[in-house]
Amino acid sequence: MLKLGTPTWGRTPYRRHQNRLMKMPIFGILPISRNEGGTAKGAYAMDPVNGNERCSVRRFLTIISGLSLIILLTQSQSAGGRHTSQPIGRNGTDNKTTADSAWSQDPLRDGPHVFWQTDSSAIVFYLCNGTVERRIIQVVDTLRFNGFCGDSGIEYVIPTTPAAVEPHIFDNVSRIMAVSDIHGEYGHLVDILAECGIIDDDGHWTWGQGHLVIVGDVFDRGDRVTECLWFIHRLERDAKQRGGRVHFTLGNHETMVLTGDNRYVNEKYLKGIAGKSRIKHEDLYGLDMELGRWLRSKHTAIKINDIIFTHAGIPPYLMDWYPSLADLNKAVRNSIDLPSSQVAFDETLRLLYGGKGPFWYRGYHYEMEGRYPMVRPDEVDSILSHYGASAIVVGHSEVDSVLGLFDNRVIAIDVPVEELGNLQALLWEDGRFYRVTGTGELQPIE
Repeated sequence: MLKLGTPTWGRTPYRRHQNRLMKMPIFGILPISRNEGGTAKGAYAMDPVNGNERCSVRRFLTIISGLSLIILLTQSQSAGGRHTSQPIGRNGTDNKTTADSAWSQDPLRDGPHVFWQTDSSAIVFYLCNGTVERRIIQVVDTLRFNGFCGDSGIEYVIPTTPAAVEPHIFDNVSRIMAVSDIHGEYGHLVDILAECGIIDDDGHWTWGQGHLVIVGDVFDRGDRVTECLWFIHRLERDAKQRGGRVHFTLGNHETMVLTGDNRYVNEKYLKGIAGKSRIKHEDLYGLDMELGRWLRSKHTAIKINDIIFTHAGIPPYLMDWYPSLADLNKAVRNSIDLPSSQVAFDETLRLLYGGKGPFWYRGYHYEMEGRYPMVRPDEVDSILSHYGASAIVVGHSEVDSVLGLFDNRVIAIDVPVEELGNLQALLWEDGRFYRVTGTGELQPIE
């Protein structure tokens, strides 16, 4: 058994640097429980095929009572690149004690969210101390601001030009790390990336020319979704500047939020930022919102070297509908904002977004009785051969730990965070797959 450490990755051991979270936008970690199959306890869950339901019971996080709904946005003014508003937060460097105290007093706080009024004007807003706090900022070519709700140590740097659609195929990559199904568990995401030596104590990229893949489902269930999204948003830019890459493929929970399906959304967001701002939750990720337009630049499936990464998997019958990964990515990008009525009466789109599609498929793991059988080994071979791959990495369907299926032609990486107490990661290097545990141990996947 190997251990990730300085000789392999050139990193400082994590346990000596617990202050990492103090420097990042987090107000305490409150993990949410998940049952077998990845569902959270107390949530109403349903695969969108013929109305068939997959129900389990989970508890939502307890929301501190007594917070009244604030209906109107706090007014503010700006001009000439200057913004005005009374700063909110700790007026200086963050520390964990203060952050935990702030969170315990304000459990609904959320942000930032960035609404692009025009190419040269943006409204940045938070839910902070029970009030929607906003600043209007005039922009030339890049929006820059420091957080003003407990995250004053974070500078947000956002080009006015929407994020470009990156290539979906990369070759000659020396090492790849992958995680999936974060579900708003910001602390666990930061922990596993630090254990893998991908980030330093300040959350900056330290993995050189390596590639990190987030295989879908950052959204829903947990209560640190916004922090996760901005962290990935920043790390993506940081990695590219330092010779590496961060890829974020869409999962079923991303497509659900973008299309207005809020069944799995943590109650914090519905009662908090959405309720108090009178902005629908899905509209926080609309076409004129920074996170929304960024998410719409993401692919459904990518291929690095000869390994496919996609959230739930590629069913055998999908090859006929989408001959190439480019076709699949284009189909999702062109349809994600279509009216639900148009999707409902289009057989191809119903397949794409339904239980038999690449966002919900579970056939690599087991049969879905009455829907489809478990995939056969020869079908796995056909899928990989068709798309010019030797393996496919998937999340979505929970497994006890990162493991290989079908002689490592399928690698499953969605693990039970509640049971394990941490995320796990998949490492590919020198032609071999490794499981990376929450303590940084490398375990070959045989």
